[in-house]
Amino acid sequence: MQKTIRRILAVGVAAATALALSACAGAAQTPEDVSLDTPLRVGALAVPAGEMLQFVQKNLAEEAGIQIEFVEFSDYNTPNPALSDGSIDANLFQHQAFLDKYNSEAGDDLVSLGQIYLPAAAFHSKKHKSFDELPDGAVISIPKDPSNEARALELLASEGIIEIADGADNISGITANPKNYEFQEVDNATLARTLDDNDAAFVTSSYAIPAKLTSETILLAETEGSKYYNVLATRPELQDDPRIQKLHELLLSPEMADYINETWNGLILPGNKQ
Repeated sequence: MQKTIRRILAVGVAAATALALSACAGAAQTPEDVSLDTPLRVGALAVPAGEMLQFVQKNLAEEAGIQIEFVEFSDYNTPNPALSDGSIDANLFQHQAFLDKYNSEAGDDLVSLGQIYLPAAAFHSKKHKSFDELPDGAVISIPKDPSNEARALELLASEGIIEIADGADNISGITANPKNYEFQEVDNATLARTLDDNDAAFVTSSYAIPAKLTSETILLAETEGSKYYNVLATRPELQDDPRIQKLHELLLSPEMADYINETWNGLILPGNKQ
């Protein structure tokens, strides 16, 4: 009899537990349910986006009623998978072309909330002062990921230094190279280090700033007309999250524009042109 009672109680507890779990599973948070007090985890490289996020947290977030938790990444390959799997809620490190390429290759649907800042990528050199000084056959390092390699080639083509086919995203798309430059495809994170040996390298500000590259080492740089502004990205279900909307607003505020201009003196351009 006692065994029978215990079995009945056990079944009842199991059923109650299953019902509770089912209820929890059906109560997933929507953006409207999220408290502004819940920290928003945002992934970025340390510079410049990491510093921008920390500026927001220290100077703007409290008045706006949100908390920002900066999650640091050291390369371009991990922030999107981390966003997809829920490890972070948003990221700030990539331009739209990079995001589109990731979504296409990963079968993902991450979304952009819009342009935030331009890490004005540039060709740098420690040996020469201009492209005119580069000798025939000069060795130039460029990124080997398609979106940033296209970016480098487009900048050179815009100045008539090379010619490229429409949509070229690697060196096979170069159709004219009058000075026979040798292009070496290199990981983004190591491009700056190639300047000790090579004649020039295309380096985004995320890596140029930590490497102590400055306007003095620039041969050719992007300007405000660039299509490679970095965007604030998130998952589709979070794009209306009030915390992300607040963060987006703060990242485009006049205060942020002033901070970017004063801190990086033209190496980073704000999405808000004030």
